[in-house]
Amino acid sequence: MATDREAMLHALEGLVQRESPSLDKARCDDCADQVGELFQRMVGGRLRRHARETAGDHLEITIGDGPSPILILCHHDTVWPAGTLARLPFAVAGDRVTGPGCYDMKAGIVEAAFAIAASHPQRAIIVLSTSDEEIGSGTSRGLIEARAAGAAAVLVLEPAFSGGQIKTARKGVADYRLRLVGRAAHAGVEPEKGVSAIEELAHQIPRIKALADAGRGTTVNIGVIRGGTRSNVVAAEAEALIDIRLATRDEATRVDRAMRSLSPVLPGAQVTAEGGMERPPMERTEGVARLAALAKTVAHEIGFALEETSTGGGSDGNFTAALGIPTLDGLGPDGGGAHADSEHLLVSSWLQRTELLARLLERI
Repeated sequence: MATDREAMLHALEGLVQRESPSLDKARCDDCADQVGELFQRMVGGRLRRHARETAGDHLEITIGDGPSPILILCHHDTVWPAGTLARLPFAVAGDRVTGPGCYDMKAGIVEAAFAIAASHPQRAIIVLSTSDEEIGSGTSRGLIEARAAGAAAVLVLEPAFSGGQIKTARKGVADYRLRLVGRAAHAGVEPEKGVSAIEELAHQIPRIKALADAGRGTTVNIGVIRGGTRSNVVAAEAEALIDIRLATRDEATRVDRAMRSLSPVLPGAQVTAEGGMERPPMERTEGVARLAALAKTVAHEIGFALEETSTGGGSDGNFTAALGIPTLDGLGPDGGGAHADSEHLLVSSWLQRTELLARLLERI
């Protein structure tokens, strides 16, 4: 397949120039306009816009008809605030492309459009480009799960793991807010009448950290703590924000039960865990393994070796894999620096992955 390098770079530049922070509806919608125009120009199909009043709109492009389509997942929102382009402009230097959101994951959107245009799939294809993946997919999750429910396979155009590996397993992500309530009192006059929420939090932290299990792939990070009002007041309130990553649904169940069973140590204190699983684990099921084996075979035919890996980061592929739908993630280009000033992609990998995707669409 002869891929038009310059045309792909031109399309990518157009998307990167449309800065699209997740929480900026106007900018996300402007980028969605550009995504829609790209697919209409490259592959046609039926374009449906899922409008949101306060959040960015989601795009759905359907090419062809029939049962058990292939679902392609993309997102056009980025972590970068408006104005980043002035500091980190889109640039191409040999094999390296830089610019905010180029790697994560606007290159994947362009790759999808060009791969579909170059292929002759046996099935219908549905492409979803959503606007809130970077902030947890709160408004798009239902749409993603609804379209995945009848799909033969899900292909996620998130960037490759740095080094080029596809992702066949991702940890689930659980976010908890631990709220602690005590009783205020004057710290100098009658401290015995107080119950310190901060002291209660100090008792709870070792219990929460003990939930980590390296052998099972479970990590716990207490990332933020807050509490109290003044140094001379026994703290009546405190809270902790906790990030927990889990490799399996069994671990997610164990940890959630433990978090919700936390009990106070200090008489009169209250402990409440809010939140829970944001993204379920993407486990390497038999269906995922078969899809990965096919991708490796196709890559070998093209002339490069394709490896697989697991990662602690989540994506929308977590949702579809949890439904039991064979899901392959990290089909975007190799590169690195996601969410950092060093964000970049490698054009040579991008072109290879575009051909890989085109052939996968024909073989699934």
